[in-house]
Amino acid sequence: MFAHNKRLQYTVRVTESNPGLANLMLEQFGGPQGERAAACRYFTQYLAEDDPGRKDMLIDIATEELSHLEVIGTIVAMLNKGAKGRISEGNETEAEMYRKISGGGNDSHVTQLLYGGGPPLTNSGGVPWSAAYIDTIGDPAADLRSNIAAESRAKIIYERLINMTDDPGVKDALTFLMTREISHQQSFEKALYSMQPNFPPGKLAGMPEFTNVYFNMSVGEGDTRGPWNNHGTFEFREAEPAVDGGSGMPEIHMSAEEADAVEQAAIRLHSDPDSDPMTGAMLGMDGGGNAVDGAGAQAAQSTDPMGAKRNAEALKGSGSKAPAPKRSK
Repeated sequence: MFAHNKRLQYTVRVTESNPGLANLMLEQFGGPQGERAAACRYFTQYLAEDDPGRKDMLIDIATEELSHLEVIGTIVAMLNKGAKGRISEGNETEAEMYRKISGGGNDSHVTQLLYGGGPPLTNSGGVPWSAAYIDTIGDPAADLRSNIAAESRAKIIYERLINMTDDPGVKDALTFLMTREISHQQSFEKALYSMQPNFPPGKLAGMPEFTNVYFNMSVGEGDTRGPWNNHGTFEFREAEPAVDGGSGMPEIHMSAEEADAVEQAAIRLHSDPDSDPMTGAMLGMDGGGNAVDGAGAQAAQSTDPMGAKRNAEALKGSGSKAPAPKRSK
């Protein structure tokens, strides 16, 4: 069960209303790195987890993320207070209201108008929250790594939001939320490395001849060797086709009936490499509408397969930047 305490996990103090800043804060309310996404990610993992320790950790953090959602949502609502009142009561002229809400180079008027100053489940660009943000795969070794990355991304977003405001109360609350991302990342790392073995994720070990091979797939200036491809961990190999020793060509075995159907389709759809068919583009090069006068017009006759090139050369030589309009007689 869930029980709610009406007091926030961290006290929120806002110096003044600021709808533009509120709009930016929505990134951590309904964005892909936001608190709702985190709460849903860890809650669904908790429901499927069998290990008692990880299960307990996941529901603790999921519930805390809901508390963080409440904190960030409260910040959004408080920053929008003044604008919400202006919109609701209409005490200003239309132009003055619009100037105040959409001022400062932000587009917060979109969320103000659609949601009346409340915190919508969108990101800062107004894109609705999506369950596609939840990337749980059902394997603890993979999911814990994903959780670590999610906490890292959320911390970066909070850093950027902190740098966007000079409101000391908002800065303080955001710093707390950012700090909790650090704590959660450490918990997920401890849980991951308490599983031995934890790499590679899943059960299958892979093909031993390729698990520690680094293929140099991009060749040229900038090729660099480092711990990500050095000997000791990796066998460094230049890119090559058919590393399995086979032909490198796709191979398939079909029944006689399937093979016959495929052959018939190939015959029906066969292209004639010896043909040079008339095309719509060639017909369009009618020697008048898309050509300059004189040699260019003659070169661009529809029977000339190189008409487009010759016409372009003629136009370039004439100094014209566009085909001459075709004049009706």
